Amino acid sequence: MARKRPADLDRKLVAITGAARGIGLATARSFLAAGAVVAIADVDGELAERVAAEIGAHAFTVDVADVVSFGTFLDQVETKLGPIDVLVNNAGIMPIGPLPDEPEQVTQRIVSINLLGALHGTKLAMARMLPRGSGHIINVASAVGRFAAPNSATYSATKFGVVGLTQAVRGELRGTGIEASVILPAATNTDLVSGLTEAGKVVEPEDVAAAIVGVVRKPRFETWVPRSDQRSFKLMQLLPYRVFEAAAYRAPATGIFLSQDSLARAAYEDRARG
Repeated sequence: MARKRPADLDRKLVAITGAARGIGLATARSFLAAGAVVAIADVDGELAERVAAEIGAHAFTVDVADVVSFGTFLDQVETKLGPIDVLVNNAGIMPIGPLPDEPEQVTQRIVSINLLGALHGTKLAMARMLPRGSGHIINVASAVGRFAAPNSATYSATKFGVVGLTQAVRGELRGTGIEASVILPAATNTDLVSGLTEAGKVVEPEDVAAAIVGVVRKPRFETWVPRSDQRSFKLMQLLPYRVFEAAAYRAPATGIFLSQDSLARAAYEDRARG
């Protein structure tokens, strides 16, 4: 029988947004297993409360698109539990479809949650961590934050933005004792891929969670899930762009958003579009 990994993150305080389901929930479980104290936050506060009670975490409500709400969440966590050691900006939505067909309020909603949410969290966490000279900010982006896919223009743009945000603040944080990292998962087996008939092989939320915990143990800028996607991307970047683009668009992963079972995806799209 395999031996259980020791709780090497004992008592570190980890705050995770969008943590009532999917990658966020799996990440909360993984940090708890490693000995951390975990604060989960979600726009659905009631669900967060139920989940927290089940897994042994602390629940909070947050609308990451609202900087005041985000600041209040961090204040509440630090008042109740102490200084935050790790902030995981995980909250995100993925409505998809051709860009001209995307209602303006949906475009604004994707940008507000996916990009502004990460900006708010990063900015507010930096302000708290800099005086202490310690902390780690982890932004969950996506593989499409490095190579965009058709029918996901706004989503891809926000994830490119999250990668750029993380890269920029790393320069600001040099020598401060604070780390900033970005996670780039492939299609993950959560509600976000509901009804995507060309999703092919997907990674599990637990795989992404393991990568997030791993980057706290061994900090680095960029972590792909699976790692093989990063190797493929780097090799393709050596090609002239037109060749790279043609090869990428023949890859099954790039067509993930082009074919869907609308009925199977309807419940997620309704929730994500608000």
